Amino acid sequence: MKIDIVTDTFAPDVNGVAMTLGRLCEGLRGRGHRVHVIRTGSGAGKGETLASSVALPGYREVRVGLPGPFKLRKRWLKKRPDAIYVATESPLGKSALKAAKALGIPVATGFHTNFHEYMEQYRLGGLQPAAMAYLRRFHRWADCTLAPSPELVERLRGEGFREVHLLGRGVDAELFSPGKRCEALRAGWGARPGAPVAMVVGRVAAEKNLDLAMMAFERMRQVVPDLQCVVVGDGPLRGRLEERHRAVHFAGMRTGEDLARHYASADVLLFPSETETFGNVLLEGLASGLVTVSYDYAAAARHVEHGVNGLKVAKGDGERYVEACREALVVCRDEGMRQAARETAEALGWDGVVGEFEARLRGIAEAAPARVVDAVRWKRGGRPKVRCRTVILSDIHLGTEDSKALEVVEFLKHLKCDKLILNGDIIDGWALRRGGRWRGRHSRVIRKVVKMMEKDQTEVVYLRGNHDDILERFLPMAFGRMRVAKEHIHVSADGTRYLVVHGDGFDSVSTNHRWLASLGAVGYDFLLKVNRVYNKWRAWRGKEYFSLSKKIKAKVKSAVSFVDRYEELLQDLARHRRCDGIICGHIHTPEDKWVGEIHYLNSGDWVESLTAILEHEDGRMELVRYADFMARMAALAAAGEALGARDEVGMMPA
Repeated sequence: MKIDIVTDTFAPDVNGVAMTLGRLCEGLRGRGHRVHVIRTGSGAGKGETLASSVALPGYREVRVGLPGPFKLRKRWLKKRPDAIYVATESPLGKSALKAAKALGIPVATGFHTNFHEYMEQYRLGGLQPAAMAYLRRFHRWADCTLAPSPELVERLRGEGFREVHLLGRGVDAELFSPGKRCEALRAGWGARPGAPVAMVVGRVAAEKNLDLAMMAFERMRQVVPDLQCVVVGDGPLRGRLEERHRAVHFAGMRTGEDLARHYASADVLLFPSETETFGNVLLEGLASGLVTVSYDYAAAARHVEHGVNGLKVAKGDGERYVEACREALVVCRDEGMRQAARETAEALGWDGVVGEFEARLRGIAEAAPARVVDAVRWKRGGRPKVRCRTVILSDIHLGTEDSKALEVVEFLKHLKCDKLILNGDIIDGWALRRGGRWRGRHSRVIRKVVKMMEKDQTEVVYLRGNHDDILERFLPMAFGRMRVAKEHIHVSADGTRYLVVHGDGFDSVSTNHRWLASLGAVGYDFLLKVNRVYNKWRAWRGKEYFSLSKKIKAKVKSAVSFVDRYEELLQDLARHRRCDGIICGHIHTPEDKWVGEIHYLNSGDWVESLTAILEHEDGRMELVRYADFMARMAALAAAGEALGARDEVGMMPA
């Protein structure tokens, strides 16, 4: 197989993610696979490509990859991999996901780091829900997500992540071994023969809970005054901790054989972190024959049996953790526990983990062709068509000069769906009453919808909005495969219930002050006219398009939506109707986010934002923008020609 891995961290970086990816790459190559790594940093080696990145402010050791969609598409069109693994959730990772999905390449993601939990350590706990929502959206793009512990797999599934599977971790029991113990190194720390050494290994950063480790060191020294305490690692807190805890030896960053000697020369390993997705350090400590003290989650939950091969306490119980550290000074003299720790690690080699990873990537690669052919088809010389379950459009405003009717038709020509939901303001009755002209391009939209009903047997649900409120007097109404209603309950393929409603009923201006809403519509039309003239001038000056009207309107509409608690009211309505999500339009602001426990989607408009919502065959909802979607279709067509398309060629899962 040809496999590309996209990551923000890789060797020579020293952290669990970089180490894990290095082992996976080495193992896959040893099995005959061609692996290419797209990574941040400097000094690319063989089989590696560097991506642009910036250092994380205040944490220079961590680099964040910048988006590179065009470079990635260019590479994957020329050298198409069988599968892609995106290891980090940065802008680089997000652009890799989008490029892979646009080209129809199977992609897996890894959940390696609890970034959302780190925020609590950096006094940004209020942003945790937003961070989790971002991670949920990010991983939904993938064919599967791999997490390192059963506990994390279940937690992610509970948070709404789909296709989450376990990919464990291994340890190199030859490198990390009790036989690497070095008395000279111990003497350098000031440890007398036979005296215990307690160690912490990892990044010296807030998320590692090192204040608790320092407290434990102090309490342990009360029991054994000549205990030596060592911290192996580097990070932003090292200077502060070194200044405050002068009795602790800070060894800095260590790697390879040097790191193995440091482990083996200690007796107790403290692992106080509460934010790990796994904790490779714990396995390295077990392999080195140390008595480990950890919280009962992640790696410890899976591999440590309390009192047999290590010590562990309930997560979050700091006092009990410190007591366990004191107990470790006694049990570290027990060779039975240390031998049990070593035996546990010897059974955790990397071969099995690499085999699981290989099988998962092969699985999504082999599943892709059957799904792809069903998702996108086109005849030679024709246009690719995306097969999806549902398409949702709103606010097309046919009958106005600025309605992007031709773009709507072109967009629909690339789609084949079971259901089309037209969520209000499709025909702008207000504009027509003010003297607006119905153009031929507006009729083409109607003809396209009718053709979809007749040729593709598409079910059409037309929901009235405020600009086409003349339909109110006829509701409910049905003819052929079209139903006209005020609202609609849509059940997605995965069983999620969405309330679909235009949303004008939650705008007090539209509901209670019709004259003011009509005046606003006139003002908006005027802004659009000014916008056309303004952008002609910008084009003459060689500048890019800028939506003056959209910027002004966004500010006004945002204020109205805030006063009316627009999103909160829609959330309450969805909950009242026993729905899991709500899909609306009206405010011309496309959105895909979670408001509390409700999935909030706004399909935007076809005047300026040119956005729609697609429900894929697996029930995943995607907010798509016309420009991105058409670029995707162009890439598919180019890829199809490059691969020598036959009568029908599938290129991309919907």
